[in-house]
Amino acid sequence: MLLRVSDLMHQGDRLPRVASGSPLRDALLEITRQGLGFTCVVDPDDRLVGVYTDGDLRRTLDQHADLSGLKVDDVMTAPGKRISPDTLAAEAVRIMEDNRITALAVVDDEGHPVGALHMHDLLASGVI
Repeated sequence: MLLRVSDLMHQGDRLPRVASGSPLRDALLEITRQGLGFTCVVDPDDRLVGVYTDGDLRRTLDQHADLSGLKVDDVMTAPGKRISPDTLAAEAVRIMEDNRITALAVVDDEGHPVGALHMHDLLASGVI
């Protein structure tokens, strides 16, 4: 059976997301709450404008002495790696390996986040 991203992705309440312009603290809380190592950053039309990851956090801590005034937009990765829900799970593995990342935002044709895929999901399903 050929698994697709839509078969494995987190969705609904399990989709990490914060609004563009949110304080960095909100992004960190969402990453912690969802446990996927990243959060989607969306514009007022709910389109993905970037992602904020654990790796971004390490870079932020290295480059900024004071995090209190930062917005997520100041330090997010834009536009961020993304994938379609119809993509084969094996292709998601290749994208993650090629980009040395462990998670992908899953977006529809209009750029709205519809899911999140983590490397652990691919491992648990036996794709890798």
